[in-house]
Amino acid sequence: MSRDTLVSFEGVVKRFGNFLAVQKLDFEIRKGEFLAIMGSSGCGKTTTLRMLAGLEAPSEGVIRLAGKPINDLPTWSRDTPMVWQSLALFPFLNVRENVEFALKMRGVGKVERRRRAEQWLDRMQITEFAERNISQLSGGQRQRVALARSLVVEPEILLLDEPLSALDAALKVRMQSVLKNLQRETGITFVYVTHSQSEAFSMADRVVIMSRGKIEQIGTPQEIYRTPRSRFVAEFLGSSNIFQGTLERGDRGGIVLDTPLGKFETGGPAVVQPGSAATMTVLDTKTHLATERPSGTRNVFSARMVGEEFVGATATIYLEAPGGQEIRVQKGHDELAGLPLEIGRELFIHWDPSDGHVIAQA
Repeated sequence: MSRDTLVSFEGVVKRFGNFLAVQKLDFEIRKGEFLAIMGSSGCGKTTTLRMLAGLEAPSEGVIRLAGKPINDLPTWSRDTPMVWQSLALFPFLNVRENVEFALKMRGVGKVERRRRAEQWLDRMQITEFAERNISQLSGGQRQRVALARSLVVEPEILLLDEPLSALDAALKVRMQSVLKNLQRETGITFVYVTHSQSEAFSMADRVVIMSRGKIEQIGTPQEIYRTPRSRFVAEFLGSSNIFQGTLERGDRGGIVLDTPLGKFETGGPAVVQPGSAATMTVLDTKTHLATERPSGTRNVFSARMVGEEFVGATATIYLEAPGGQEIRVQKGHDELAGLPLEIGRELFIHWDPSDGHVIAQA
């Protein structure tokens, strides 16, 4: 365990009867980092957070906080407050009383409670709502109250279980900025569970991707986005074109993947032996379109345009390759200007060898 480790999961397993919800977790959470745990429903991310909070007990393994085992510590003794998806605010208390509540439970005096609560009300820009009932607040205002209530106790770590899921798209983006700035300013470790890639990748220092109760990959958003460690991660992120084939030795110092669409070359070390099944991923932003077949590269094949989608300053072009595989190309409008983007039009797909990433078939 390194000196900057705040939490460690050591061989942690969680079963519910015969159902294996979490499979032997081994990872660390660093002091002062924003860690996001993401995955689809049922992947084990919320169960992992609940074990850290003390709401579920591990079936096997040890969870340590600041080096000390906490498996047997009750929730109220852990100093691991949680912001819930439902926010769980008290409807019979006004805003200030909600924020003061945790301090009151800790025996903090009335004057000090009021001072610290008002400090956080001001920090979260909700001072004007201090006397209001929770029912009189908007979704974003309630979110800020929930954060103030958890942070007023100045914890070393804050757990957040999909806290933005009920907000509309515009408010969600604003609250992402609030959360990230708050984490940076306070230095408190945030552990944030979400199924949203945009939330995790925009806020987190590191991301944990889970599937079927196990960790598929841990890394910075950039590492995971550019170099997925497994086919599952690449498919889950949905930002890469994926080609399956057999690995060959390259004749120019790189490696070659023999696929039904052609032989594709990339640099970098082979992760599997020649002759083995492997997968190549290419980001849709690194994939290019042309009306004529480019010369001098193996990484080219033709496909038929089947659709397009415009989102802000970018467009995603959908194509169908021989054999029916869907191909995506995402570019700025300026980069697509001049191309005959018509449904049914045949175009050539190509990319630079350095933009290919080879992973094992699994």
